[in-house]
Amino acid sequence: MEGKSRTMRGRAREAALRALYQVDLVRSDPRRAIEFAVSLDELTPDAESFARELFKGVLQHLEEIDRMISGRSLEWKVDRMSTVDRNILRLSLYELLYRPDIPKNVSIDEAVEMAKRYSGDEAARFVNGILGSINQQEIDQEKQEENP
Repeated sequence: MEGKSRTMRGRAREAALRALYQVDLVRSDPRRAIEFAVSLDELTPDAESFARELFKGVLQHLEEIDRMISGRSLEWKVDRMSTVDRNILRLSLYELLYRPDIPKNVSIDEAVEMAKRYSGDEAARFVNGILGSINQQEIDQEKQEENP
């Protein structure tokens, strides 16, 4: 995200990502992980609440989210992905599935930018491909439900 200023929501997403990473990598206590993650950045009360909601939501729906990732990453099992990439995908998928108030393209763009920042261009392409595929599947399902 060189050259782009991070929005407060973007900073909140990064705080949630830090907490997810910590819980995933070293099995930290989730409450301590999110407290630590939000303390590292000067977030507004709304942004801090958003970070906490994302973090909690990912953990609550982790099994379903990981199943969706596995269904799209044919050559990579979720546990073989880098910890950063796996948690960026989880975070964005939570938004795509459970936060209809957030435009899907915003969630995907934010995930790609985080992947570029924390993992690299190859990871950004991987994240974009997985999320784009899941998003297209969701769009196709919605069309089928509208026109049976």
